[in-house]
Amino acid sequence: MKRLLFVLSIAVTTVAHAEIVERTLDNGMRVIIKTDRRAPVAVSQVWYRAGSTDEFNGSTGVAHVLEHMMFKGTHEVPAGEFSRRIAAAGGRENAFTSRDHTAYFQTLQKDRLELALKLEADRMANLNLSADEFAKEIQVVMEERRLRTEDNPQARLYEGLMATVFQAHPYRRPIIGWMDDLKNMHVDDARDWYQRWYAPNNATLVVAGDVDPARVLAWAEQYFGPISARDLPQRKPQNEPEQNGVRQVVVKAPAKLPVIALAWHAPRLLDPETDSDPYALEILAGVLDGHASARLNQSLVREQQLATEASAGYDGVSRGPALFMVDATPAEGHTVAAVEAALKQEIARIVRDGVGEQELARVKAQVLASQVYQQDSLFYQAMLIGEWTTAGLDYRARDTRFRKLKEVTPEQVREVAAKYLVDDHLTVARLDPQPMDTKPARRGFGGRHDF
Repeated sequence: MKRLLFVLSIAVTTVAHAEIVERTLDNGMRVIIKTDRRAPVAVSQVWYRAGSTDEFNGSTGVAHVLEHMMFKGTHEVPAGEFSRRIAAAGGRENAFTSRDHTAYFQTLQKDRLELALKLEADRMANLNLSADEFAKEIQVVMEERRLRTEDNPQARLYEGLMATVFQAHPYRRPIIGWMDDLKNMHVDDARDWYQRWYAPNNATLVVAGDVDPARVLAWAEQYFGPISARDLPQRKPQNEPEQNGVRQVVVKAPAKLPVIALAWHAPRLLDPETDSDPYALEILAGVLDGHASARLNQSLVREQQLATEASAGYDGVSRGPALFMVDATPAEGHTVAAVEAALKQEIARIVRDGVGEQELARVKAQVLASQVYQQDSLFYQAMLIGEWTTAGLDYRARDTRFRKLKEVTPEQVREVAAKYLVDDHLTVARLDPQPMDTKPARRGFGGRHDF
């Protein structure tokens, strides 16, 4: 009778051809299930609302380190056994850490979904954090940093850019952490992080696929329900002071070519229904980049042949402040200064002349099509729900987002370019290429996770 009552109490929303079922367990854990019956497959994702933005100076990178340690076993499931059991069931699994969250996921046949939920609940409550395993894994993470950041000039440029754009907000710190912090990290740092944030009332379970929502909810109640909620640390505001003047950073690194990157502070999406500027900024990014006839590629790469590549990007879905960014790689014989001037000229042209209706219609079609195509993937259906939920947004506003993108006008695109892409909000990062190292390239670091 108890199970029947809680099944009857679930809220069901129909979106397009999918059914979305949501329930919050008594311990505060949210469970969101989206049915998609096109294939006998299920995706399970557990999202913790804890990423590098929640770290402290001196222990940067601990969120990512704990992600690695989550595969090091529990009392019931020894180290390495989690992955072996998922593989034996014909599934795939991995994890990722971002500034805003850490997520763990599995893709498997729908009749093996219970296994994934059971294993995830076990390591949420019973993780072994031994000093020996930590000592080995921290070496893996440090090698990962060497390979992906210190040996990658573009990654070093981006790291320098973020540390300059943000003066106070923790987004200035790299997700993988500063090397000195990693060298001095102890297993107690990982234990503290696990105890602070890995609680059911700080987590969301997202399941997508050909599943029975009532059965998934019953499994969630069975495996996650007994885990006790915990008091979460208070999250204090860490607002970035307003920038008033251009900031610049030059990063010297072994590289073949220079790179120029420009970043402006921009608003993030707060209310999908009433906000307008984030949607216009997304369309503006599409005007500048995203297809062969986009302005940066058309002007800088094809016509002027100033750059070998140029791009633009904006993502307004985040817990912290957003950025609008453009970057380019100068073509041989052209300077970084010339490419920077050309990038600014393209933005000035939009501010001065605006965007035509025909161009805007083409860009909207491409931006919306990319969103629709993502819905063909069960994984990205679940990703959308998880990202929006951990950012504090209502994932059910997807249709609202589509409508608002369609409603963006040429004048709105011109207005956001004039309002936000100004020098007072600008940070410029330049990669100054140094002679390439002749040593053999590093071998893989042996890791298995991404961030």
